[in-house]
Amino acid sequence: MALPVARLPEIRPMLTVPGPLPAEGEDAGWGFEVKWDGVRCVVSTAGDGTVRLTSRAGNDVTATYPELLELGAQLQGRSAVLDGELVALDERGRPDFGLLQRRMGIANPRRAAHLAMEYPVHLMIFDVMHLSGRSLLGATYGERRAILYGMGLTGRSWSVPSHLEGHARRAWDATLRHGYEGVIAKRLASLYLPGVRSPDWRKVKHLLTLDVVIGGWTEGRGVIAGLPGAVLAGVEEPSGLRYVGSVGSGLSGQERRDLARYLDAMARDSSPFAGPVDATGVHWVEPRLVAEITLTGWTPAGHLRHPIWHRLRTDLTRPG
Repeated sequence: MALPVARLPEIRPMLTVPGPLPAEGEDAGWGFEVKWDGVRCVVSTAGDGTVRLTSRAGNDVTATYPELLELGAQLQGRSAVLDGELVALDERGRPDFGLLQRRMGIANPRRAAHLAMEYPVHLMIFDVMHLSGRSLLGATYGERRAILYGMGLTGRSWSVPSHLEGHARRAWDATLRHGYEGVIAKRLASLYLPGVRSPDWRKVKHLLTLDVVIGGWTEGRGVIAGLPGAVLAGVEEPSGLRYVGSVGSGLSGQERRDLARYLDAMARDSSPFAGPVDATGVHWVEPRLVAEITLTGWTPAGHLRHPIWHRLRTDLTRPG
């Protein structure tokens, strides 16, 4: 006789707030995880061998990531709702959001299967909100973590990364040393609050992150001749778009080719910046595209210090 299929609750992911690491002496009540550079994913399975993947916005993305369907077989017989982060890893084993972007938004099964072989994703599972018919929303983070570790979730495309309790500085130094984006600090006594941005969960980044407007570009040299070697970045101020420097480090070959197409369609004859620009050979463009970059700070002249390209924010493209 077939077992009845469990009815699962729709659980929105709990969210973090930016904040500092807990102070020394106060970190005993906190757990620390790697801040992964990916996209949030809630996994639901009724225990019948199938899974449903949901984005932070509540969209069904199951067809986009077929390599995660095998997780349903590992969870067969146990209904569950899990929380995690989807990442694409580079050759050094570090998350690369540019690689992940090539997988996002693909709903065609054949195309998704092809991309899964070329740019595989990995699900970093860090929480469990529902298990075997029992809600865990009222359990503490420490209790939920213990339950999650006991589920034995290991596979080619998913894992349960370890967390560290009570050692904020050690977590900070380790993530910095390995080139991760930062640390997520979670109060051990915190409950899971669906859809809530709670101070009990803090994200602490190693670098400053900034959204900048692209107002032009300069050509690269050598193998990237004819492509953007760097883009000219600006920030909006009451007086207009202020030039803050150029960003070229961190751009992949594919991103340069993509940018070349986008920027060619937005060419203009004059600078969109309100003030002077200390660059030559500039191709000006309409200030529509927005990029997310990281930086270590600002120079005395108000320019970016050590800027690194992170990703194009297509969700923030400005109207023409």
